Amino acid sequence: MPAGVKVWLATGHTDMRKGFAGLSLQVQEILRLDPFSGHVFVFRGRRGDRLKVLWHDGQGACLFMKRLEQGRFLWPSVADGVVTISVGQLGYLLEGIDWRNPQKVWRPSRAG
Repeated sequence: MPAGVKVWLATGHTDMRKGFAGLSLQVQEILRLDPFSGHVFVFRGRRGDRLKVLWHDGQGACLFMKRLEQGRFLWPSVADGVVTISVGQLGYLLEGIDWRNPQKVWRPSRAG
């Protein structure tokens, strides 16, 4: 990530069917932030096992999705709003590790 990038967690849950346009609109209208600012916006689905990450790199939008095979992503308990975390904490979050108290969680040993 470039220096100075902020990571914003959209609290609550998000419809994981949304794509670039829907998530950008949510950033703009609900979070009251600029989706083209170069900052990273993270959304979690209702079940808590899926994340979508939206980032605009200056040339175009990038959308990343991750699903945990077991467990859930740890998410702030604030019902509506936005929480900011560091890029390092985002790394823990994407690994399925408690970003407030990093510890390794279960990882599948084989597919199927």
